[in-house]
Amino acid sequence: AMHIVVCIKQVPDSTPIRVHPVTNTIMRQGVPAIINPYDLFAIEEALRLKDKHGARVTVITMGPPQAEPALRKALAFGCDDAVLITDKIFSGADTLATSYVLASAIRMLDQENPVDLVFTGKQTIDGDTAQVGPGIAKRMSLELLTYVSRINEFDVANRRIVVERRAEGGVQVLETRLPALITMLEGSNEMRFGSTPNMFRAARAAVRHWDRTSAGIEDIKFVGLKGSPTIVSRVFGPTPRAEKAVQIAFDPANPDAAGAALLEKILVESPCAAKELAKRQPGYHEEE
Repeated sequence: AMHIVVCIKQVPDSTPIRVHPVTNTIMRQGVPAIINPYDLFAIEEALRLKDKHGARVTVITMGPPQAEPALRKALAFGCDDAVLITDKIFSGADTLATSYVLASAIRMLDQENPVDLVFTGKQTIDGDTAQVGPGIAKRMSLELLTYVSRINEFDVANRRIVVERRAEGGVQVLETRLPALITMLEGSNEMRFGSTPNMFRAARAAVRHWDRTSAGIEDIKFVGLKGSPTIVSRVFGPTPRAEKAVQIAFDPANPDAAGAALLEKILVESPCAAKELAKRQPGYHEEE
């Protein structure tokens, strides 16, 4: 059967986030953890392919032991197998080190059962870089399809896939060969509810824990803080805006008046906008 791997991440719920004043890292203690919302679209898309074509879906994450509930939740949705890649040596990893570990683990899974397709979310809500999916694809020489909104055709026999991806100015339709890595766009599908049998199975399932040896990591200089060249100079929560919203009365009998009032307000508040608008007027000459 076809083998699909979905990479997910357990992230702190973004509402009550705090940043450590000294280390500039996100403080995760006491913050509820959730599956990265973008990854839910990746899980659902993998399960839809499983429903339609038959497949084994393995869900993996790199993280601390407390990331196990995120994997169990994925099992409750219908994934078949779960691997938690966890080792103290992985802590402090940036996207370069993370993609190194995940690519290595997927190669180990590929030895057990050849991997046809890898799914990731578009990005994570805690890092927001969108680099890990492409990083895995590059390390494993997989065909890379990013911001995929829809899978149009999936031909297992001929190992071809046709997808729609969102691009600036429209939609691209791309065809490529397998194995491939897909990063799913948000809003592309709707996450199913876990069925009762799957929930029971997820509660009893043995989530595999892989340390660096099981994950096939040979050189530890590429993982964790050692393998992370990214330097974070400063991380901060945005300060609440002080200014209040301005209300402009709208009279249905005279809709143009509201537009004129809004435009005047913008031009007063923003001299740059006023200058830009003036430039577009016929007969405008810039002052020397």
